[in-house]
Amino acid sequence: MTEMLQAALAALRQIMTPPFRAVLVKSLGMTFLLLALAWVGLDKLAMSFVMVDHPWLLTALAYSTGAGLFFLMAFLIAPVSVLVAGLFLDDLADHVEADLYPPGQRGRAIPATQAMFMGLRFALVSAIVNFFALLLLFVPGINAAAFLLANAYLFGREYFLFAATRFRSLQASEELRRRHALWLFVAGLFIAVFVATPGLNVLTPLFAVAFMTRIHRMLSPHPCEEMAQSARSSKTIR
Repeated sequence: MTEMLQAALAALRQIMTPPFRAVLVKSLGMTFLLLALAWVGLDKLAMSFVMVDHPWLLTALAYSTGAGLFFLMAFLIAPVSVLVAGLFLDDLADHVEADLYPPGQRGRAIPATQAMFMGLRFALVSAIVNFFALLLLFVPGINAAAFLLANAYLFGREYFLFAATRFRSLQASEELRRRHALWLFVAGLFIAVFVATPGLNVLTPLFAVAFMTRIHRMLSPHPCEEMAQSARSSKTIR
């Protein structure tokens, strides 16, 4: 547990370094641009259905539409930022691995198609989690612990798979995840704090990559040697 806390603190320090700040600026810029374009498009679409001749009623509807869109964009900012940041996750993981592994022992970039699939899955998980978080605001008596626990499992799983897949196949990464499921759930609680905190949730991809890359290093100290041994075993079996 002490090592996990140290990994979280190291990840927090690293997301303030220039490579991570550059990705944050780019991802937030692209996120707000996409949301702004979506806002304009949805506003024009909504108002095109309004058939009202009274100026005061038209103004009231415009403000109501704007308020609804504001809450929609506030809900979407986290999943959209996760999707956009997914374009840069391999670069960030490479920076983290440079501090953790000897030269020549770092992971490899995930193929573009698989990276796109994983990014979409990240965004979908984020959207689902944020949707349930929004529902909790309107349901008195529901303990937010349920949200945190679900969040810890989902994000702990997804980001660990990303870190592990840079060194091994997705199937082998899944096997490693199942072997350490309890530890990854605990590690996911650290990410859950980011997702549950307004403002910090846009930093989730940066923290999660820096943190889970370290967690993968803890659970698999010599991944390149493990891959080589696995390859030799496969040849022997054949």
